[in-house]
Amino acid sequence: MTYADKGSDPKPIVAGLRPLYETYAGLYWPLVRVSAGAILFTHGWPKLMAGAQAFAAGSLAKRGIEPALLLAYVVIFLETAGAILIILGLFTRPIAALLVVEFAVIIWVHVPNGYAWTGRGYEYPLLWGLIFLAMVLRGGGPYSLDRKLGKEV
Repeated sequence: MTYADKGSDPKPIVAGLRPLYETYAGLYWPLVRVSAGAILFTHGWPKLMAGAQAFAAGSLAKRGIEPALLLAYVVIFLETAGAILIILGLFTRPIAALLVVEFAVIIWVHVPNGYAWTGRGYEYPLLWGLIFLAMVLRGGGPYSLDRKLGKEV
């Protein structure tokens, strides 16, 4: 099922833009997937370089999240290798599902700070969690290795 199966798209206000929109329609989802994976990777790389022990002690254990060292390895895996898999569109749904769980925990940690991210609230992690939830529901989409293999979880 594609987006077009749900009915016709609305007519653009500037009719001359329709060919442009139609030409690039297949790139919308890969743009979201690749951007999310690339940005997520920039959050995982410093954790990987610092080491799991430093991340576990400096962030997770300090917040009472245990077993900190095991979870540090999981987070570092998801935010580096998982981010690369999201970019490639390989195992998109299972990796995105694990990221939804990660961001649910992050939201839980930030709820006491309120909603606004400017006050270290849960706004930003909620956005990320919803993006990865959309990936769970949509999969890798066009231009993904999942699609190329013809199978996905």
